Amino acid sequence: MNQLGLPISLNSSMLLDNFVANEELLRSINQLFEDQISSELYIYGLSGNGKTHVLQGAVLKSLANDNNAVFIDCSDSIPDHLVEFMDQIRLISFDNVHLIGEKNEEIFFDLFNRARQSEVTILVSGDSLPADLEVMKDIKTRLSLAAVFKLQELNNEQTMNVVDKQMSDRNLSVDSKVYEYLFKNYSRDLKLLLSTMDDLDKASLQAKKPISIPFVKSYLGM
Repeated sequence: MNQLGLPISLNSSMLLDNFVANEELLRSINQLFEDQISSELYIYGLSGNGKTHVLQGAVLKSLANDNNAVFIDCSDSIPDHLVEFMDQIRLISFDNVHLIGEKNEEIFFDLFNRARQSEVTILVSGDSLPADLEVMKDIKTRLSLAAVFKLQELNNEQTMNVVDKQMSDRNLSVDSKVYEYLFKNYSRDLKLLLSTMDDLDKASLQAKKPISIPFVKSYLGM
């Protein structure tokens, strides 16, 4: 999918339709699509709670509706040339604003303001409330004016459901005991679990073996 030629690849499995919890946030985002109006939303929460998922999901939905949309990870360099195309964009997502480098703050601020002027829907994610971000004051002020949502921390069952759903979408059946083993002995971080399951899937195909607890132990050196 093309997001104005940017090098960042979108994860096609990160859809709004399979985003777990935070029903109020999902209703707000889906309402923006239904009403076709612009707005600014700021979403914060701990790592692994789904910030990237919901931001990429919104971009994917916009692209599916034949509207230009852009996803930017603020931990990378921010392309300032996007200012020239702002009137062609319907939605823009800025992920990980708490990781923005000092040299990118002015670019972010300019893009954010141009997007507002062009009535572009803006989604921004961070790890804390806008007032607690370690960024320039003007950025804090802008983000404080957005509708603010805190992501709920997923419980073990919800996290397992997310991982299992993404594996099922690949027509891959994994015994729930594998997830339970990973939860107990490896990590409960959703982002890390999804990345690990992706690696395990590739490794199991190469080895022509199912993803079992013995296979997980061997692959992860546990």
